Amino acid sequence: MLLPRRLVFASALLLVSYAVLATPKLVRRPAVQVLPRYGMLVFSDLCISRQSGEFGGQRITLQRFAEVDTVLYEYTAGGLSWPVVASEVVVDPRGRQFYFTVQPPDEEARTIRGTLSDDGKFLRLDDNYCSDPAVPMRLARVSDFGRQAGACRACPPARTVPQEAAPEPVLPTTPATLPPAIPPTAPTIPTAPL
Repeated sequence: MLLPRRLVFASALLLVSYAVLATPKLVRRPAVQVLPRYGMLVFSDLCISRQSGEFGGQRITLQRFAEVDTVLYEYTAGGLSWPVVASEVVVDPRGRQFYFTVQPPDEEARTIRGTLSDDGKFLRLDDNYCSDPAVPMRLARVSDFGRQAGACRACPPARTVPQEAAPEPVLPTTPATLPPAIPPTAPTIPTAPL
């Protein structure tokens, strides 16, 4: 009796092992980290105005070191500004987004937030392009540092939203609500004493 029981157990074990080997393997790939942990990345939409020949746009340089992450922020205000070093840089541990705080000269401090595209080739900022909330601001990742800046695109015409017509102000028309009329007075001529 002992032999058939061993035989049944061995055949069940063999059958289970074949079933395990035949099942498709579920491989969990680690989440793709778009931002590398170390190195330097540059995102820019710098361009040259056709009318004035001046730079337009901005450039963000993210430097990732073992100890700290730093950001150099450059923007245009007629000409290209000096780089502004961010005072606070926070990078998402998954490497998908980051934000930093800068204080350009003679301006208020502001926080700039950005999210990377799935392939890491674009940085989408929370700001709007040409003040249009429907168009996000996108900065391309720079890989060719010797490339000339392209021509700036003109802002699309602003979409006008029809506003409700303001009601006409109601003017008082009844005599009771009108201010009292001022009686005309005759001009007085000063007289000299005799």
